[in-house]
Amino acid sequence: MDNNYSKIIKMALEARKNSYSPYSGFKVGACLKDIYGNLYAGCNIENAAYSPSNCAERTAFFKAVSEGIKEFECIAIAGGTAEVKDYCPPCGVCRQVMMEFCNPETFKIILVKTEDTYREVLLKDLLPEGFGRLNLE
Repeated sequence: MDNNYSKIIKMALEARKNSYSPYSGFKVGACLKDIYGNLYAGCNIENAAYSPSNCAERTAFFKAVSEGIKEFECIAIAGGTAEVKDYCPPCGVCRQVMMEFCNPETFKIILVKTEDTYREVLLKDLLPEGFGRLNLE
């Protein structure tokens, strides 16, 4: 395993345990790494009204941004029901949040099955021709 990802993968898998997902049963954990090496873990948080729910990825981003951090290197994501059986790519809303704060050419998304099984993709590949803040300049 790439030592650069070992810690964030472990933290994403650990964050999954804090998931509040009584309606879907789909537990997601994420760990975001900023450009300074700081890590921000997040889990999905569901709500009976559904739309106020928040994904693990956005939880991690919002924690970091609320602390003044707005530049990121990568995020690890692990999700599934009782156990992680497949890769869990971010939803469209999370991809758009990533587009707001990350360079799509360099921001890495690590899709995790286990501590030793993962796949790395770039944001530009998951959100081709994405719309972001640079489009508004």
